[in-house]
Amino acid sequence: MLPSALIFDVDGTLAETEELHRQAFNATFAAEQLPWHWDATLYRKLLDVTGGKERIAHFLKSEPDGAERAADRIPELHRAKTDRYTALVAAGTALRPGVARLIREAKAAGVKLGIATTTSLPNVEALLESSLGPDAMALFDAVGAGDVVPAKKPAPDIYLYVLDALKLPAADCVAFEDSTNGVRAARAAGLPTIVTPGLYTEGDDFPGALAVLSDLGEPDAPYRHLAGVGAGESLVTLAALARWCRSA
Repeated sequence: MLPSALIFDVDGTLAETEELHRQAFNATFAAEQLPWHWDATLYRKLLDVTGGKERIAHFLKSEPDGAERAADRIPELHRAKTDRYTALVAAGTALRPGVARLIREAKAAGVKLGIATTTSLPNVEALLESSLGPDAMALFDAVGAGDVVPAKKPAPDIYLYVLDALKLPAADCVAFEDSTNGVRAARAAGLPTIVTPGLYTEGDDFPGALAVLSDLGEPDAPYRHLAGVGAGESLVTLAALARWCRSA
């Protein structure tokens, strides 16, 4: 039996966007004359905190220069960062291998699609419309993004929100993630979870993941199997997901 729905995280899962987020943060800090620059090493640590506003607030706890000028402006700084990020994404961002293929397969088979992310809705819209076309958001039957739930990943709230909107039990669906916090959230909601580690999460631990793969695979570029089910195969397809979930 095919999955009833596929539920995707966004940043690092649909596309390698975290580096664009980092650039947008740094450009915003520079424009606001804040003496901060998040290099790749620091940003990887900051990604343990989900949500852009929450990430800035966490950073301010380290009392960097300029913290007193920014403490009351976190929402404003985040809005400016979002504007810069959406402009970067709109210039063109490719989805990760196999993502568009699997989305097309799901739509053709009548399998529902969902988004469960801590990133803001404008970020989701910018990415999907630039990569899948102006009507991309209509492909998805339920979208949970940003602050629609009070607790962000690793809390399961965003997945529970999307499952409720889809009116489907978790066991009949499959989640796609790239991070440890994302896996914890999806698994806490009861979802079988496929992990495709991204630029900033490669080498992390993914407890409870159904499979850990380099990506979802393309006919001319099979995925690399890293852990879990899926060894000896080459593509994540609906049939493969049904088989893997039965064997788990």
